[in-house]
Amino acid sequence: MENIRTVQSDRYCFYNGDCVEVARQMPDNSIHFQIFSPPFANLYIYSDDLRDMGNCRNTEEFFEQFSFLTPELYRILAPGRLCAVHCKNLPMYKNRDGASGWHDFQGDIIRHFEKFGFQYHSEVVIWTDPVLEMQKTKTQRLLYCQLQRDASHTGIGMPEYLVLFRKWEREGDEHIPIKHYKTAADADKDNAAESQVLPLEMWQKYASPVWFDIQRTDVLSSRGARDSKDEKHICPLQLEVIRRAVKLWTNPDEIVFSPFGGIGSEPYVALEQGRRAVACELKPAYFDQLVANCETLVNKDQLTFWN
Repeated sequence: MENIRTVQSDRYCFYNGDCVEVARQMPDNSIHFQIFSPPFANLYIYSDDLRDMGNCRNTEEFFEQFSFLTPELYRILAPGRLCAVHCKNLPMYKNRDGASGWHDFQGDIIRHFEKFGFQYHSEVVIWTDPVLEMQKTKTQRLLYCQLQRDASHTGIGMPEYLVLFRKWEREGDEHIPIKHYKTAADADKDNAAESQVLPLEMWQKYASPVWFDIQRTDVLSSRGARDSKDEKHICPLQLEVIRRAVKLWTNPDEIVFSPFGGIGSEPYVALEQGRRAVACELKPAYFDQLVANCETLVNKDQLTFWN
């Protein structure tokens, strides 16, 4: 692709460029699973690049930009497969918005994806610690002293979500089922590898509508990607969230795509779990860290290839 830096091997292909431009060049129905954390409208600033979707004045402007990518995500996703979007609702402030509270960004994401043909499939609530949120944000709604002042201003901690969308098959579409898991009894009978078994108790934990055990610090190091000139926030998605999603919704050796690759969390886990990875990242400092993280993993031969 012209003017787009590319790093590739037989297991991965990484693009340092605009994800919309890259996605437009990808073949129809070529991706088996998509997982990413998009910019949360204008909540954080990642770079001063005009192509950066986080460079927007408000939520409406963000979705106007996002509308260039979403139809491409639908087109390149294989029929019957899933797209997983990590998001959270956005805080509103009285001095800026006229009232304090939450903006339903998660709902905006759902309505946006449905507009482009995706079906809202399901979601996981990712539990977050309200004490840590209070210490980080000092939000009035979580202050203990606010109970004495006026409890009508108190509220609840802000969770995160992994929202799942499905591209439903149309007549004539070929759907490749995800069926690499076996029960423990079948595995014993077939002498299958242990890694192909998802025990019942593990499935029950994965199937829970709330994942209570995600550690906030379970992320890739971002130290090498920090840029003092234009970087205001790095928020890599927790590896265990990605790991569970990749295990559940892909077969071994299938292709996992992240249009907002960041420092490489999604492609890192895809490679770790014996899948192939495609990712885009606009910011060069992030892209360099993405490549370094994934190449370190591959060079150490820490990949889980399933038979």
